[in-house]
Amino acid sequence: MGKAKSFWDGFVRLVKFKILVPILRSNQPPSYTARGSLVGLIWAMTPLIGVQMYLVFMTWLIAKKFFKWDFNLPIALAWTWVTNVFTLAPTYYLFFVTGKILMGQFQQIGYEAFNSFISPFKEDVSIWEAFILFFKLFLKDWGIAMMLGCVPWAIFCGWLGYYSTLKWINTRDARRAKIAALRKMHPIRHLKEKHQEKKELRQQQKELREEKAKTSEQKQSDSG
Repeated sequence: MGKAKSFWDGFVRLVKFKILVPILRSNQPPSYTARGSLVGLIWAMTPLIGVQMYLVFMTWLIAKKFFKWDFNLPIALAWTWVTNVFTLAPTYYLFFVTGKILMGQFQQIGYEAFNSFISPFKEDVSIWEAFILFFKLFLKDWGIAMMLGCVPWAIFCGWLGYYSTLKWINTRDARRAKIAALRKMHPIRHLKEKHQEKKELRQQQKELREEKAKTSEQKQSDSG
């Protein structure tokens, strides 16, 4: 329970400081950040936990070099943590059931056999061990269903991430433009709002320092 809570707290901090704060502070065009969400969520919604970050990085290199298509790499990498060791079983089973339905095999979607087979993935394994396990999974027919079943989810979540990020950033920019116009009309209010912004910035910086301190303490406790 403590381990799960610790992971959840870390995951919430990851989403806040590695995704939300960078999006808010980004000076890049909205589509640049939205493309990062798109790529990250597409790879996140695949049965390739353990190598997703490497695949995002390879996608970034190939897209930038050969297709002149760029996206926010840190945002994309952070989104791959949506699927992790704690969400592996339900997401893999979701892919499996979806794949079996698409294949028309409605009688072969039992959870117990599936869960017993993927239980090794729940352990802390290396990248090479993850490849070996997935290869075994694929050979047993589970992998075919999962690879097929993840496709609609990857497309849907990628689109949803792109659309939501784009809408959020555009809404934020419109609100900022409105505030800027009001500041010109009401200079006193502008000073108050500027003071409030500085206060919020100091609070964010304080939270970042606390986050780094917690991470350092956690690493020391883990190593001890």
